[in-house]
This record gives sequence, C-alpha cells and structure tokens, in this order.
Amino acid sequence: MYVILWEYQVKVDRLAEFEKIYVPDGDWAELFKNSAGFLGTELIHSKENPKRYITIDRWRSSKDYEAFLSQWEAEYEKLDEQCKELTEHESCLGSFESGIHKSR
Repeated sequence: MYVILWEYQVKVDRLAEFEKIYVPDGDWAELFKNSAGFLGTELIHSKENPKRYITIDRWRSSKDYEAFLSQWEAEYEKLDEQCKELTEHESCLGSFESGIHKSR
C-alpha cells in the first residue's frame, strides 16, 4: 500500500466547507475514485488546534497514484486551486510504502 499524508491549517471561517470537501466521501475522494488503485482517504482533526487537519490518502501502489495524476491532472489542479482559499497553509508530510519485511 502507498500512503500520502497532507497537513492543513484551515481558515477558521472555512472549517465546515473544508471538512465537506476533504471527508472520505467528499470532493477529493470522488475524484480519486476514478482510479481503481484508490483505496480510500481519511480526515483527522487535531484536538489541541481546531484549525489543524491531516489527510491520509491510501493507494494500492505509487504507480497507481502516478497513473491517476497523469490521467486526471487537469481535474486535480482545478480542485486544488478551488481549495487554496480554504487554508492558511498546507504541506505534504510525505509518502510512505507499507509492506516492510522482516529480515531473516
């Protein structure tokens, strides 16, 4: 599995709109569902900082994610541009692969 983590600082007056777009059945997930390699997304919210959110996007593999981006780049960019108004800051925390194998 391939996982991408994003962190967001959301504008206080845009929290509800942000949540609606980034929840597991929101606009981002609907776009990602165009790829058979998309496994799901999760939105988590900080208890200490009400403006801080993290998304966890799960894909079968990095190749599936890259294929999605290649095919749906225009739609991705359009939605990303619309969402910039909702946040004060966003950053990719990284991408990760599962399937770590124990050495013998």
